[in-house]
Amino acid sequence: MIQYYQILAITHRQTSLENIGKFVIPDAEGEVLRNRLEELKAKFGIEELFYLSTCNRVMYVVYSDKILDNTFREQFFKEINPAIDYEQLGSKIKHFHGDDALKHLLQVAGSIDSMVVGEREILRQLRESYDRCAGWKLTGDNLRLAFRLAIESGKKIYAQTKIGEKPVSIVSLAVQKLREAHLPKTSRILIVGAGQTNRLVAKFLKKMSFTKISVFNRSFEKARQVASIMGADAFPLSELIKFEGGFDCMIVCTGSTKSIISPDLYQKLLNGDIQQKLVIDLSIPYNVSEEVVQKFPVNYIEIEGLKALAHENHNFRKLEVTKANQLIAKQLMKFQETYQHRQIVKAMKDVPAEIKAIKQKAIDEVFHQDLADMDEETRDLFKKMLNYMEKKCIGIPMRAAKEAVL
Repeated sequence: MIQYYQILAITHRQTSLENIGKFVIPDAEGEVLRNRLEELKAKFGIEELFYLSTCNRVMYVVYSDKILDNTFREQFFKEINPAIDYEQLGSKIKHFHGDDALKHLLQVAGSIDSMVVGEREILRQLRESYDRCAGWKLTGDNLRLAFRLAIESGKKIYAQTKIGEKPVSIVSLAVQKLREAHLPKTSRILIVGAGQTNRLVAKFLKKMSFTKISVFNRSFEKARQVASIMGADAFPLSELIKFEGGFDCMIVCTGSTKSIISPDLYQKLLNGDIQQKLVIDLSIPYNVSEEVVQKFPVNYIEIEGLKALAHENHNFRKLEVTKANQLIAKQLMKFQETYQHRQIVKAMKDVPAEIKAIKQKAIDEVFHQDLADMDEETRDLFKKMLNYMEKKCIGIPMRAAKEAVL
């Protein structure tokens, strides 16, 4: 039954990321996670179970005739995390069932319910988590149908709407500006700072195949780690003032509360070069002095401008949500037919064998003596008639079942 589809979800929409972590199966990877999920499935009598954990979402999808009421939810999540304060956090759990559960699953796959609308990563995470749960025999035919629908719908949403267009992350937008500058692959790039932001920048630069990159950071070890992503050179920040390699692009993002790139330092880094440079400042507060922008020929990209563009792009994506939901509605209508047909097929799966057994009993037992008294030609005709009747009897209920669905 469609009503047996149920989801327990805890997301960024209901609570903080810290609280979301309290609903995650703790310290569980590989076989340990498999065993924990198998234990949950057995203990709570769940027919089929799927589990997904991301940085801003924990989701348990089940197919079960049990009602996942508040009592069930409290016992279920205390089994997962005995230390959880259910009285405080129980209200953060969203329970979807039936059509609402399927709709929520499709909205997750289409990134409509994501923290960043239109991000494609969730579709990959769903697919990989489903493959893992299916491989562990935690899911069955019913969740297989649901996730096939979800993956198909997610792909259609990305293909038939603009929900994934126009980047909304600061790093993606910064890299887009870098691309728009059409710098040669041999351009000299200086990266100042080796935190998470510049680590992400480094991954993009690697894909873009830049070959002359130098990374500076207060912690040389962190500079080395970021540089290793791209095969770049690493230096301690104290060595920046001595750098004589020049640059065509500078990307700055540190935790400093004051400007690091002063006019004097910038002048020295130019090493006599008078060409305009691309400078991307992803720091708050800015790490590039305002005087640098005023005094030198600079194509200056700063984080506040990127944030405004990100907000604009995010609003653009939100406009596509209506189209995505319309597509989901059509997919759900299609699924009703698919699901009903599948249930009938499963119910009818034993019919051919039963009809065949009846035919065989007629030959071996009921009419055995009558057949023995027939001549060979009559006996062969009788068996042909039975084979014909067998095929027709198998086809009639299957065809009637399909017509009943339509």
